[in-house]
Amino acid sequence: MKPGSIACAALAFAAVATLGLPRFGVAAPFVPQSGTEVLEKLPGRANLDDAALCRQRAQLAAAPRDPSVAAEAAQHYIELGRATSDPRYFGYAQAALAPWWNAATPPVPVLLLRATLLQSSHRFAEAIRDLGAVTRTDPENAQAWLTLATVQVVRGEYDAAVRSCGRLSSLAGQLASITCLANARAAGGQLAASERLLALALERSSIASGGETGTQDASMRGLQLWTLTLLGELAARRGDAARAEERFRKALVLAPGDSYLLGAYSDLLLDLGRYAEAKTLLRDHLRIDGLLLRHTIAAQAASLRPAPAVAGAIAELQARFDAAARRGDAIHQREQARFELHLRHNPRTALDLALANWQVQKEPADLRILLEAALAAHDPAAARPALAWRRQQGLEDSRIALLARQLEGGRL
Repeated sequence: MKPGSIACAALAFAAVATLGLPRFGVAAPFVPQSGTEVLEKLPGRANLDDAALCRQRAQLAAAPRDPSVAAEAAQHYIELGRATSDPRYFGYAQAALAPWWNAATPPVPVLLLRATLLQSSHRFAEAIRDLGAVTRTDPENAQAWLTLATVQVVRGEYDAAVRSCGRLSSLAGQLASITCLANARAAGGQLAASERLLALALERSSIASGGETGTQDASMRGLQLWTLTLLGELAARRGDAARAEERFRKALVLAPGDSYLLGAYSDLLLDLGRYAEAKTLLRDHLRIDGLLLRHTIAAQAASLRPAPAVAGAIAELQARFDAAARRGDAIHQREQARFELHLRHNPRTALDLALANWQVQKEPADLRILLEAALAAHDPAAARPALAWRRQQGLEDSRIALLARQLEGGRL
């Protein structure tokens, strides 16, 4: 470790100690068998601003109760967590906000970041509470309205999400506003119209911002990544695989390592039976649970007989899910349901997990795994409330429609 890194690590430890977080018992140390044994593969840091992070840690250690310092540090950690798909950074962000974590009325910047962290851990009701407080105090906070709309879509509250996007429209650019609105309306029975409007908005924004990605700033590239990924998902839901793949590939040019995009694109490849391509797409991203899951599903589907590598990956996934359960972490129930159904071939357990997940979030992927598990478990009654919700909302998805017909027609 470089001397500067040692100093920064010391500052990080001092910051956590100063914040007064609870201390945990230390387990017996693990002793590797040899100096060549790999303990963990860490994400690359060459592109991260270590000096800025070190300065923030030093500032936080010196002033742990300064809300502006804490908010800046937490924001940086959240950005790192999203960029690397490493949940530990979200823990660091929460540690930075510890003096206000249980406060009834923290400063608005802290409140918004607390809501963001609550949303990331699927504590949606609490996130909505905090976001409501932010928008009442600061009704022109565009980020709060966008985050609120996103949470409302995840919960299946589409009318409320449309209203939140409407408030965003006067505060943000056209592409952000239309992407927000399309995300809400497409899930509520207006898929084709939302897709057309969004594609037109993206085309206009590309022309206005210079077209080539190299001439656009980071914020515009991030927004276009979100828009292209959503457009790919909408095309996939319509059953237009070619258009979906075209959009996912364009998005990969903007962000080759974006974990959400990789998950969406690999799901398309899995649906198309292109298992070798899915494995290649994901092979360098297996630290992320959801991507390891998809890679293992692809590897199993591509193998004529069980391979040791598949068995090892299944054991690794089981260990990760077990560790999450010990932490009281239930944010991966959708992925765990897929694991039980497609890799463990245990439809009853998968159905129980999918039903529990459905109580928390209602995206198309949540509905799909629930219907798949109900079909495999020969239990159409378990899916009836979700099917009724689908009819009421008018949710459009070609594969979900096929599953619904099989369940409602009794073809188990």
